Amino acid sequence: MKVIHLISGGDTGGAKTHVHLLLYNLNKTIDATLVCFMRGVFSEEAIQMGIPTIILDSKNVIKTILQLRNLVLEGEYDLVHCHGSRGNLMGAILKLFIDIPVITTVHSDYRLDYMGRPLAKLVYGTLNAISLRILDYRIGVSGSMRQLLISRGFRPSHLFTIYNGLDFSRKPKACDRREFYKRVGLQADGDSIVAGIAARLDPVKDVATLMRAFALAREKCPNLRLIIAGDGGEMAALHRLAKELKVQDYVCFTGWLSDMDEFYSSIDINTLTSISETFPFALTEGAIFRLPTISSRVGGVPELIKDGVTGLLFRPGDSKALAAHLRALAKDAGLRRKLGDALHQYASMEYSAEASCRRQIEIYNTIFRRAKLMPPARSGVLICGAYGHGNAGDDAILEAIVGEMRSIDPDMPLTILSRRPRETMRRYGEDSVYTFNFPKFLRVMNHTRLYLNGGGSLIQDVTSRRSLWYYLFTIYQAKKRGNKVIMYGCGIGPVLYGYDQRLVRRVLNKNVDIITLREKHSLQELSRFGVTEPEIVLSSDPALSLPSATDDEIDEALSLHGIDPRGKYICFTLRKWPGFIEKAPCFAAGARHAHEKHGLIPIFLSINHRSDGDAAGCVTKLLDMPFHCLPDPMESGLTIGIMSRMTAVVSMRLHGLIFAAGRGVPLVGISYDPKVTAFLDYIGQDLHVRLEDLQSDQLCSMIDAAIQLAKDKKSLAEKVTKLINIESRNVECARRLLEG
Repeated sequence: MKVIHLISGGDTGGAKTHVHLLLYNLNKTIDATLVCFMRGVFSEEAIQMGIPTIILDSKNVIKTILQLRNLVLEGEYDLVHCHGSRGNLMGAILKLFIDIPVITTVHSDYRLDYMGRPLAKLVYGTLNAISLRILDYRIGVSGSMRQLLISRGFRPSHLFTIYNGLDFSRKPKACDRREFYKRVGLQADGDSIVAGIAARLDPVKDVATLMRAFALAREKCPNLRLIIAGDGGEMAALHRLAKELKVQDYVCFTGWLSDMDEFYSSIDINTLTSISETFPFALTEGAIFRLPTISSRVGGVPELIKDGVTGLLFRPGDSKALAAHLRALAKDAGLRRKLGDALHQYASMEYSAEASCRRQIEIYNTIFRRAKLMPPARSGVLICGAYGHGNAGDDAILEAIVGEMRSIDPDMPLTILSRRPRETMRRYGEDSVYTFNFPKFLRVMNHTRLYLNGGGSLIQDVTSRRSLWYYLFTIYQAKKRGNKVIMYGCGIGPVLYGYDQRLVRRVLNKNVDIITLREKHSLQELSRFGVTEPEIVLSSDPALSLPSATDDEIDEALSLHGIDPRGKYICFTLRKWPGFIEKAPCFAAGARHAHEKHGLIPIFLSINHRSDGDAAGCVTKLLDMPFHCLPDPMESGLTIGIMSRMTAVVSMRLHGLIFAAGRGVPLVGISYDPKVTAFLDYIGQDLHVRLEDLQSDQLCSMIDAAIQLAKDKKSLAEKVTKLINIESRNVECARRLLEG
């Protein structure tokens, strides 16, 4: 494979380091040529590193484009890879003359690249924004950058993620700290604790917040010092601020440094205060030197800096929180060592130059396959369900389905029908169409290979007859337009109206290839309706395949809500349903009983964050004891992880039961719908009661029984394994239809 990279040649900082290291490592495996549009330090360093470099520094744009076209055609390159605004512009023009993919790496938020320079933003910023839309593919240098691009309307299927990598195998050279301080003019001695920041002095880096925090921290830690390594338009303003804060004798402005090893080996605390970032090199460079790090919670930073684990985070612009972090690290050498070592270990595994290079080649191969292989007449999957309503259960189903489709083919186009398509695109990184945009999703059906009607109880008319008709219509249209059709890990019924039952029988028999079911009751319902033509497979809910968040992530989430991660808890997931308010005292009695008899603190967790908080409020207002509420939306893995910490779960919500069952947590089900009872019967769980029959003493007895079951870990583990093995039948059926 041959790739040509285009860049202005005047780049500095993280972008320079990324491109140099990337091309150096790429050339060990493929042919990667660098083209610079100006001669300077960037191009000279590239040549010194042995990177094949061509300099086209003509001021005549037409001449340069013609030279580029000839280079690409004569060199028989497979891909053009752009970096920065000038590289993007040249790539966008070049695209008119060549027939190979043109891609770009987005190193920063292009809307902030010219912050504080209105004329440059108007001209160069606008040209760059247009060029980004023209190019074929974009690569964000963090997951958050990819999400940002999705939020601005870029198609998820044409976006990739890569992380800035560094060479963690090299040994940092030893430097004489005192000599460095003397040379740069910092007044420091052996007792000084030196914080530092390496950044261009630009408004987006918000070094002023660091200055204010430093002044606050020095009030209690007079041995603190600060080094600011960088240059830019904010230099004069920052000098004035240092004088206003009366810290000018303890702050050193070094300007640009040619030897950053000296800087990192001479500071004790690494900092970053940006209001916007992608994935900054300053943090991974500090990780090489095992530096404890404090950073603003922006962009891809939290992917590297886990608050309290691999560093400390603060809200952008919050100088008081930053000052508190500075004081904590200045006073505690043990904490500095602990955080610095943890950051080095994590970064060396996940963010090395070798890992970055491997990921880049994976991206090239994916784009190359898409470009060179003749696409089939039909490809991809259209996924339809109750998505975009803010329900954690439905979100979990969708997350599981997307993951399982990606396990079949990581490059396969996926499109999701959603009530909130922009939100769905951001969350899952896949193309999405509004649920009721009929012209658009019907056009998509003309090109997809598989229509997946999936997850949840879609074939029912209790909550809405119109929703049933909608799903049957989409099934009919998908088959009519040439798709294979699968109903995936679903529940069936109840369907109460005779007309609806006849419609279900006719549409499913004529248009569905395979139906996979999450429990036996649905099998009986299909038989009752007379649905016999599709292949019917008994499976389980797709959400059972989802992994839990890590222990550190669970601990952090609980701590943020004031919950001791080491405590003992019982979880309630409730839903406001007709008759619920009358039964709220029963739930309060159960919570009180669990606390008084078993020492468990109730946690009320919302599966649907838009409505479940009201149900929890009806119960908690009756409690005069400790409890916690988690009403906000959470990632599925985090919800599952929190469930796994529970001693027992009392749930009206089906997916509260499914999440707990998947982690082997004892359940008490309160059934407002036959699907709840059907699931519990299917997994052999008899601790359930209908909502209308619920009594306080009965709920207390079932909680006692569930807690007793928690002691039988082996039996619970066996049930979990069985459920997950059965769930794999869903993806096996989808694979057969896609490959058939």
